[in-house]
Amino acid sequence: MKILLFGKNGQVGWELQRSLAPLGELVALERGSRELCGDLTDLDGLARTIRAVSPDVIVNAAAHTAVDKAESEAELARAINALAPGVLAREAKRSNAWLIHYSTDYVFDGSGDQPWRETDATAPLNVYGSTKLEGEQLIRQAGCRHLIFRTSWVYGTRGGNFAKTMLRLVQERDSLSVVDDQIGAPTGADLLADVTAHAIRAARPELSGLYHLAAAGETSWHGYASFVIDFARRTSMPLKVAPDAIQPVPTSAFPTVAKRPLNSRLDTAKLQSTFGLTLPVWQNGVTRMLSEILDKQL
Repeated sequence: MKILLFGKNGQVGWELQRSLAPLGELVALERGSRELCGDLTDLDGLARTIRAVSPDVIVNAAAHTAVDKAESEAELARAINALAPGVLAREAKRSNAWLIHYSTDYVFDGSGDQPWRETDATAPLNVYGSTKLEGEQLIRQAGCRHLIFRTSWVYGTRGGNFAKTMLRLVQERDSLSVVDDQIGAPTGADLLADVTAHAIRAARPELSGLYHLAAAGETSWHGYASFVIDFARRTSMPLKVAPDAIQPVPTSAFPTVAKRPLNSRLDTAKLQSTFGLTLPVWQNGVTRMLSEILDKQL
């Protein structure tokens, strides 16, 4: 099996290099790759690259994920999040390859308090969500064999993330205010990568389609921050903030350029039943990530 990976140095792409390597020959590209095109704004270059590599599986882990910046870079966000996946899908159809692509809970409007199902109506609130939804639609329209994984609240030990920010702030400030009315499940890039590898091995034409993929359970950003800080306190990490000085506040307390959905819960029953998986609770992955981060600091 030959696998072509785009976005190799992102949080998910980095983990995919590990999880996909045992499946066969892996060609991993980034935006600055020279011999082959890994730049998702170069649509013709993407098509040429796929034809040159002739992969059995194309995995797209690249995206424009700067949610607020996308509001002022709508054309760039659309090129990367929608038009490029459309090209990948058309080339996958032409060569009878599989396309693996990642989308987001931001395709929904965040209303209600029930986990979103794959069949629920979409209504994105911002440019990022709109462009990711268009990417999904272009993939389906191309008619290639595909697995689209919608996920949410992705983190990785590589690069910056919410937990690292909290660990820094509690050493600098006496108190913190954290949003408590956005609900989701922190999902590790390593979990996404491992499930992707499993799904590729199990893939059959009749399994082609859209799946929700996130860690089990739910929390708010305030709950997530409290979990991180409690863990750090138990490791005897020096903290400036007191246990009762982490204040829950509504989303309105932190105005942003792009509107965020309040309900990011995803129903993963279809994925679990189709591929025979049991997704771990979000606390498991976050604990592992925190252990790795703090071990390096101590």
